[in-house]
Amino acid sequence: MKQRITIDPITRLEGHGKIEIFLDDAGNVSSAYFQVPELRGFESFCVGRQAEEMPNITNRICGVCPEAHHMAAIKAVERAFGLECLPAARRIRELIYMAFFVTDHTTHFYCLGGPDFIVGPDAPPAERNILGVIRKVGLDVGQQVIACRKRNHDLIKRLGGRGIHLCGALPGGWAVPLTADMRQDFRQTARENVDFAQFSLTVFADVVLGNPLYHDMLLSDLYRNETHSMGTVNADFAPDFYDGTIRVVDTVGNQVTMYESQDYLEHLAEHVEPWSYLKFPYLKQFGWKGFVDGQESGIYQATPLARLNVADRMATPLAQAEYEHFFETFEARGTGPHGRNLPVHHRLATHWARLIELLQAAERMVELLDHPDICDPNVRGKVEPRAGVGVGCVEAPRGTLFHHYETDERGQLKKVNMIVGTTNNNAPISLSIMKAATGLIKGGVFNDGILNRVEMAFRLYDPCCSCATHALGKAPLELSLRRSDGSLLDRITRD
Repeated sequence: MKQRITIDPITRLEGHGKIEIFLDDAGNVSSAYFQVPELRGFESFCVGRQAEEMPNITNRICGVCPEAHHMAAIKAVERAFGLECLPAARRIRELIYMAFFVTDHTTHFYCLGGPDFIVGPDAPPAERNILGVIRKVGLDVGQQVIACRKRNHDLIKRLGGRGIHLCGALPGGWAVPLTADMRQDFRQTARENVDFAQFSLTVFADVVLGNPLYHDMLLSDLYRNETHSMGTVNADFAPDFYDGTIRVVDTVGNQVTMYESQDYLEHLAEHVEPWSYLKFPYLKQFGWKGFVDGQESGIYQATPLARLNVADRMATPLAQAEYEHFFETFEARGTGPHGRNLPVHHRLATHWARLIELLQAAERMVELLDHPDICDPNVRGKVEPRAGVGVGCVEAPRGTLFHHYETDERGQLKKVNMIVGTTNNNAPISLSIMKAATGLIKGGVFNDGILNRVEMAFRLYDPCCSCATHALGKAPLELSLRRSDGSLLDRITRD
């Protein structure tokens, strides 16, 4: 008899999701699905609002990455209104964004993804959390994690108006300038971030690379999928989290395309399945071939690992050294086309790539604070609403984020579209879950540890399901009425 395994809810993610695994008569996996049953609908109810309200509306999509939506939204508004951001304001925005990158990557490594390595994938569920991590590595490490988040949230609050759901972005500028006193405080923050990033990379080297079990998992075929990679790079082809040009490389490292964010619809399309509110973007050049990987598939990833795959180098010196070590470990340095690095397809390596990005973001904060013009008080510009179309793009920690707005002559929104990091990664998440489940569940035998290893294939993407939920067409609804003892009384459905 066929069997159905449901992992509901998936743990250690932002939002809600579940994994459905179906076994055949022999007890082997026949199919597996990553499903998101929630619906937010921001793209619909934002229509009719004034465009300049969008940075403060869309950052409510998510409590984990409001900074990403704040920055993408203001950039989209500026493009629609034909505005350029003032130089000092642009540096303040990037400084805040780098502080956010540091906190977000720290949260994922130590609180969300890290417990699987530091505590262990087969440990009891009650121990696979930040408290379990602290017990394993010591209270001092926990204090460092808390201190890192505290000092960077303090920077965001002082410059952005709030520690969560910041409100500093104005079309063409920023609400407040950076003062000399702030600059001095934040330089200390940036230096401490660099030290913390290097410490975290040491933890990864000791706990993961230094442990034969985890090292073998990192290099195993179980968590390997060959897809194209997409990420934003600067003029030197180094990762740029705040601005730049979007680059796509194929499964062997050849450049497929480079494009400006406003041209994303020329390169990306979205596939829809009836069993999820998340859409499935793919590369138009290859087309939708279904849930398959390989060179001819249109599926791509947009993750920290993807950003390293599309880059030729890192933007800062300490991160560059780690980048070189990363590709050397996978015997991929300089072995790709034209002497580029061969893309790394071992998806658990995303955790390592995330820490290398953390280091670049910390170093970039130092660079920005050393810029002679960052304290220029001229951070507000004149705004004239107009009819227009604007696309704003940033690299959210979990993937490329697009905001696409169309305004009328009064500056009111006529159309809103968003493709967020987790949406970009929806198809590869499904591939990774299917491969892990197929490789781990045999003959109908499974336990909590095995199911957690299936979740690890999902969790490495650091998904944010609240950001990603959209729908085309109807919104099905199921209402279950239960008695006080939990037994089902009635079920009402709307298709």
